[in-house]
Amino acid sequence: MGRLSAGIGLLAWLPAAALAQTPAPATPPAAAPGGMTLPEIMVIGASPMLGSGIARDKVPGASHVLKADDIKITGTPDLLGGFDARVGGMSLNHAQNNPFQPNVLFRGFEASPLAGNAQGLAVYVNGTRFNQPFGETVNWDLIPSVAIDRVEIQGANPVFGLNALGGSVAVQLKNGFTYQGTEFELMAGSFGRVTGSFQHGQRINDFGIYVAGTGLRDSGWRDHSPSKLRQIYGDIGWRGSKGQVNLSVLAASNNLVGNGTAPVDLLAADRDQVFTHPDQTKNKYARVALSGHYDLDDAFSLQASAYYSRLSQRTKNGDASDAEPCEDDETRLCLDDDGPQLTDRARNPIPNFVTNSPYLGFPAFADRFDEGGPYAQLNRTRTRTNGFGVALQLTHQGQVFGRSNRVIVGASYDGGRTRFKASSEIGELTLDRGFLGSGIIISQEDGSITPVSVKANSDYFGLYISDVLDVTDALTVTLSGRFNVAKIKLRDQIGTALNGNHTFRRFNPAAGLTYKITSDISVYAGYAESNRAPTPAELSCADPAAPCSLTNFFVGDPPLKQVVARTVEAGVRGHFKVFDDLQLNWNVGLFRTNTNDDIMFVSSPVVGRAFFQNVGATRRQGVEVGAELRSKRWMAFVDYAFLHATFRKALTLNSPENPVADDDGTIQVQRGDRLPGIPAHSLKFGGAVAITEAWRVGMTGQAMSGRYLVGDENNQNRRTKPYAIFGLNTSYDLSPNIQVFGLITNIFNAKYTTFGTFSPVSEVPMLQAPNAANTRSLSPGMPRAIYAGVRVRL
Repeated sequence: MGRLSAGIGLLAWLPAAALAQTPAPATPPAAAPGGMTLPEIMVIGASPMLGSGIARDKVPGASHVLKADDIKITGTPDLLGGFDARVGGMSLNHAQNNPFQPNVLFRGFEASPLAGNAQGLAVYVNGTRFNQPFGETVNWDLIPSVAIDRVEIQGANPVFGLNALGGSVAVQLKNGFTYQGTEFELMAGSFGRVTGSFQHGQRINDFGIYVAGTGLRDSGWRDHSPSKLRQIYGDIGWRGSKGQVNLSVLAASNNLVGNGTAPVDLLAADRDQVFTHPDQTKNKYARVALSGHYDLDDAFSLQASAYYSRLSQRTKNGDASDAEPCEDDETRLCLDDDGPQLTDRARNPIPNFVTNSPYLGFPAFADRFDEGGPYAQLNRTRTRTNGFGVALQLTHQGQVFGRSNRVIVGASYDGGRTRFKASSEIGELTLDRGFLGSGIIISQEDGSITPVSVKANSDYFGLYISDVLDVTDALTVTLSGRFNVAKIKLRDQIGTALNGNHTFRRFNPAAGLTYKITSDISVYAGYAESNRAPTPAELSCADPAAPCSLTNFFVGDPPLKQVVARTVEAGVRGHFKVFDDLQLNWNVGLFRTNTNDDIMFVSSPVVGRAFFQNVGATRRQGVEVGAELRSKRWMAFVDYAFLHATFRKALTLNSPENPVADDDGTIQVQRGDRLPGIPAHSLKFGGAVAITEAWRVGMTGQAMSGRYLVGDENNQNRRTKPYAIFGLNTSYDLSPNIQVFGLITNIFNAKYTTFGTFSPVSEVPMLQAPNAANTRSLSPGMPRAIYAGVRVRL
């Protein structure tokens, strides 16, 4: 009650009022009297909704803005490539080993398509929430990069709602007012990749029309790893003297195969190999959004938005199975030879049906499988989610005691209705470690492996306010806060194990200031609190006695606590002209985020299964430094980030495949041990130059330090190796309307790793390395790739 009372007090203190929108493109330089050019004023969103923009140098925290050219820094429009190349505090974990399904990390917090990952970033598209309701996941493959106008990445700000522990990512797509013209692009190259895209924007008096689409087919550089993408986006808008309304539609139908990590001995023999397969995700998505803003008068403006989305996701994950002929009856199957007997849906014993193993022809395996096997499991999931939401915001631009003051007041609601189903089919492990099905679904009486069917309702409410006051011409003070309510209801469609009702509430305050030392240099400092509620997926998989498979089965419902983050940051930034046509932009920042009751997906004693658990306090702190030089003909940049992410509380975790685990499969994590999967050092650099009016060349590079493996939370094993990779791109204008281009990624063909964990090796034959005993399992980075294409502009 004390925190809530303090929040109500803050709301009462702030002057009453309401809002306006972040212009999609940055405001261009304006011509001053006498022909002088005034400096560009960069505007950034002060809230999720379009129309809440404030001058970027008044934001009391670090921020990054990627324009369309930054998204194209690698040679072609690529949102994930822009993250990886241009934002020093961001890195990608390719846990799935599919280029379109990475885990995006910012300051050590994730926005991931995997429900098994703790989601610590709030993501918005066109001002409406893009985190999926069931697991707060972010499916990056649904966003067409060609249609992106601008991306804003900010540090922790409670106004952005749930999951903004580490910050927020706001993607703004193009419309007929921000883009006019027609463009087609066709590109082909390594590993069978062929991709085509188009975009068309047109303004007709007060109306704007925009449409864009992308199609991609890729065979994948690893075995059994093809992908297909089909994305389309359209927007129709109307703009008047006092407001604007936009109706947009986003749709995608994607088939992604990412076969995850592979044992190091297998990779040493052939990096193209996969451990087991198939690992497939099919996403079908449709989203309709309506947004607008209206100027009530010279001081007040109103913003509103509404959206509806539908996601249908199917996954297949083929894995090795612990099933073996029972020790006391070889005609039946058990989990391990002396474990519990496997049963089907009718609770009948599952027979030992693989008695003529394909491995018997190999002497190294003949003795192991003469009694039957090896067996595999195909874990299937099906998720259907309807998401919807509305938001209303009021902005007032006025004065307090003669000083400029901007107040934003808003309310939002985001809902989700999900039906989730899952099952495990027992089958045969083929010679190439694939799955050959039997049609038999495993259903254990103890619930350790069982079909699942659950309905989940999620309802998230938010009420927020922000006040930006110019105390003096140099000093700006920002006060803000948001009250979040999350209600989650689970209803088991088979039994009652998953039934549960959960409600989480919290008020999150924030305060900060900026001060202009000179017209070109300013300092900032801020404090912010944020929270995330446990997701329906996490609440349904929090029982150590009934863990989930790594493909997100949900079989228990004990309570989890919500995660609370407290962030302090400070820094200095500046911009000035070195010469008449050469601009320098630079920044230096420090931050520290302490979280309470952090949630992790931790291993279970049951091999291949895990559960969500509050792991106490964690800390992520670091330094971010960046600089960019830009002239009319060339640009160069460098960004460095240091991140120290640690556990702040000792705890015991299960990690049965960790070589240093005790006889019970547990490890002891000490205060100060590093969080796994996060690089401590990242360096990014690059540039572009117009050699002639028609010919341009660009380069990007990044160097990353090693990461502790997931499952090595006690830091007793080797990290992944540090690496450096470089990319090169070029384009040439054959005519004003036709451009040819080419790009090379990983020029020096570095063998690198972005993610690692442990996996059992004794249960699965590895034909290339049958005597392997190393449990380290890594996701290999993509080798050198070469692409070429053509763009036609009309």
